[in-house]
Amino acid sequence: MNLAEQADQRLTAWSSLSRGRSSCGERRCLCATDGTEIVHFHGYREADVHLTLPLIAKLHPVLSRLSAVTLSPTSGWVTVRLEVQSDIDVLATLVSAALLGAHRVSTTTPAHVPPDLCRHGSRRA
Repeated sequence: MNLAEQADQRLTAWSSLSRGRSSCGERRCLCATDGTEIVHFHGYREADVHLTLPLIAKLHPVLSRLSAVTLSPTSGWVTVRLEVQSDIDVLATLVSAALLGAHRVSTTTPAHVPPDLCRHGSRRA
């Protein structure tokens, strides 16, 4: 079993996550109970976590020091490279942060706000 499969299996056991559809078309995707996409896997060595730009800004001092994490200046998604077993712990910590704070969506969010896509963009038709 590769690291992405191990991480997926670990996170799937969390009661606050369930299978869902990825905005970029990846088949392994986990969502919060409200259906908000939280994490999906690209291949067997990468996972994207939707932290949102405000949470990334808040956590930037820590995130920028993590060698397994790649940040994007324009996306609320971070990529975690899964190269060693401890990277799964980093991923789990970021998923927990996303569940706890990143997805407190306001009902007043304008409908015209474009979707926040991971660095791979949308491949879904």
